Amino acid sequence: MFLVLRNTFKFENACLLMKYEYAPDLKERMREIVRLLGMHHIDIERVECLRSYGSSSRRTIARCHTLGKLMQKAMKSDAFYAIEFLERFEKLSYADQDKVIIHELLHIPKTFGGGFRQHDFVCEGNVEVMYEKFVNLKHSLGMPIQTEKKFPFWR
Repeated sequence: MFLVLRNTFKFENACLLMKYEYAPDLKERMREIVRLLGMHHIDIERVECLRSYGSSSRRTIARCHTLGKLMQKAMKSDAFYAIEFLERFEKLSYADQDKVIIHELLHIPKTFGGGFRQHDFVCEGNVEVMYEKFVNLKHSLGMPIQTEKKFPFWR
């Protein structure tokens, strides 16, 4: 049995409360990555970053969501993407967090139409290549390369 009540999902006897909040610090990091890596197909104003709390997922660190073609047409809207960062993300090193952001951005296709690139393209090898390019560009531009987290992230 599955019931939805105000972001509360009930599965028989278990109750899971999900909470979402905007993550402007992650959006700024995403903006820098998109700009430096020349991901010009990504419309930053149509991508939002959110933190989520209460997920029962054990392996997921982040997820990319989109508004599907049918819903875009029904709502007379263009494509929109949301990148969800789960609680596990905060425990990663700063470099690994950047890699996760790059990974999720690679899911957004060049058409920016509401679809996804699959894991045959979005793989560890491509993420590593993009991350090295990102770090080298920051270094060549004299930008600081942060290796440690700044606390608190959002509070």
